[in-house]
Amino acid sequence: MADLRPEPVDAVRRFARVVRDHPERIAVRDGAGSLTFAELDRRTARLARALAARGIGRGARVGVALPRTSRLVVALLAVWRAGAAYVPLDPHYPRARLEFMARDAGIAALLAEEDTPLRTAAGALVLDPDVPDAAAPSEGDLPLDPAGGGPLDPAYLIYTSGSTGRPKGVAATRGGVAALLAGLEEAGAYADAPRVVAWNASVSFDASVQQWARVCRGDTVVVLTEEDRKDPARLAAVLDAHAVTDLDLTPSHWELLRGTLAGPRADGRRLRLFMGGEPVPARTWRELAEAAGAGGPEALNLYGPTECTVDATVTWMTGQTPHLGDALPGGRLYVLDEAMRPVPEDAEGELYVAGPRLAHGYAGRPALTAERFVADPFGGPGERMYRTGDRVRRTAGGLLAFLGRADRQMKFRGFRIEPGEIEHALASYEGVGSAAVVIRDDGPAGERLVAYAVPSGGAAPDPGRLRDHLASVLPDFMVPSDCVLLDALPLTANGKLDVAALPEPPDGPGADAPAAEPDGPFEKLIAEVWSEVLGRQRVGADDDFFALGGHSLMALRVVGRLKRNLGVVISVKEVYRHPRLRDLAQYVQRHHEASAPAG
Repeated sequence: MADLRPEPVDAVRRFARVVRDHPERIAVRDGAGSLTFAELDRRTARLARALAARGIGRGARVGVALPRTSRLVVALLAVWRAGAAYVPLDPHYPRARLEFMARDAGIAALLAEEDTPLRTAAGALVLDPDVPDAAAPSEGDLPLDPAGGGPLDPAYLIYTSGSTGRPKGVAATRGGVAALLAGLEEAGAYADAPRVVAWNASVSFDASVQQWARVCRGDTVVVLTEEDRKDPARLAAVLDAHAVTDLDLTPSHWELLRGTLAGPRADGRRLRLFMGGEPVPARTWRELAEAAGAGGPEALNLYGPTECTVDATVTWMTGQTPHLGDALPGGRLYVLDEAMRPVPEDAEGELYVAGPRLAHGYAGRPALTAERFVADPFGGPGERMYRTGDRVRRTAGGLLAFLGRADRQMKFRGFRIEPGEIEHALASYEGVGSAAVVIRDDGPAGERLVAYAVPSGGAAPDPGRLRDHLASVLPDFMVPSDCVLLDALPLTANGKLDVAALPEPPDGPGADAPAAEPDGPFEKLIAEVWSEVLGRQRVGADDDFFALGGHSLMALRVVGRLKRNLGVVISVKEVYRHPRLRDLAQYVQRHHEASAPAG
């Protein structure tokens, strides 16, 4: 049956309506101040004119490499106003990865600070959004629909992990973004009245689109800094200071925030959580369902691959059992067998997504696009569907239950990871012949990414240097906590990797003792905390938290344990400033003594 919904309104056109009707409403806040919709309109129009004056328009791709401030919103919206597509380049990613994405995307311009190290690598015009541009027209408004742009024009190119060893760019459309906003409104995920939205996700993660683009429908966007995102107490303070109503986060992130955000807010405001990026554990689901009934935050579970413009399903988290709900309004879902036939109710199959939110495909990779975006036998002429690789079943109530992956793709800390990309990076290191990467969950430390490498002959590579190599070419969420050397990878009878036979990383009771044992009460206390958080039996005074596999979420746990065990309140940034155990212990001791009551 044909979809009789009206075509969703383009995000830039929606923004223009808000500017016209509510020019003095606050559009964006950051740590330095705020912009009204009228101010955001002027700044984005000026930057869009500067881009247009240099021939940047429909079909062009513009790299955006800016820190998390209101300037980032200005840059992204200005690219859309110029009719172009943005390519997010998170400054926290390794430079080699950013350079690859800039080249692969073929960006025509780069919006970045003047001293950006990507200036030469990008091979493109560099504009600083804060510096007035002499070449831009000084008067007149930029057309809101430049050069007759339409819903099939590209909106952004976001890179995801690639199984062949290099990331792949997913080209989403302006119509897909418009359909995303309209679908979430129709589903009731967005309230009718203007809301205050915290922008939490990395700009290089597709969930960021659902967060920052809400400014186009009249919501206020609060840009969280990296420190805000990593510190539960600081995040709660920012949310309350700006009366934030909507927060997007992963289940893993919620586990670290539940102690500060689980109850009703002091001002009576009810927080709405948009949870996605990874499956919601049953305990978390039940906890949030109960919290909603007691006046705490209300939560939605959202699911969707990057190839389907952020979200394909949405459901309120109620009841006892996690599920994906059903299709976001305007989209279609099919559960099919290997012959692309619908499976019976309650039978397992692969999930396919169709509808207006489908991306164009993978930039510059037509073969892969044809493999994953296939003809929709249930749709109209020329319509396509995307095969997600996710195994699901539809329950008697018509809801989708997630069962896992049909391939080796993994979700870790909310990010989609192709182990093949990490394995390719491992094999590119001198002395490594073959490699495998898995997610292990061996205890209270929770899930961690572990790499196994087989030397190619001669001297075996040093695991620490091997991990440093990975950190230089991969984003931090793809860097394994441990690199374990093996004589050979274990295989099953049919020649596949025998994951169950892979050994635990050598950090148990039989591991070598550290070169320097922790000494003194503060070093010993922090060693106990690190052991618990990292899941390691032995930690030395000279060990580096991040070299041991620590990451931002684990650093949050360290801060929480120190507060609970010692009553010392420090920020997460201090763990980053003092990654060596001995140094962190000295800082904590000074901080503890300075805050102790006199006498």
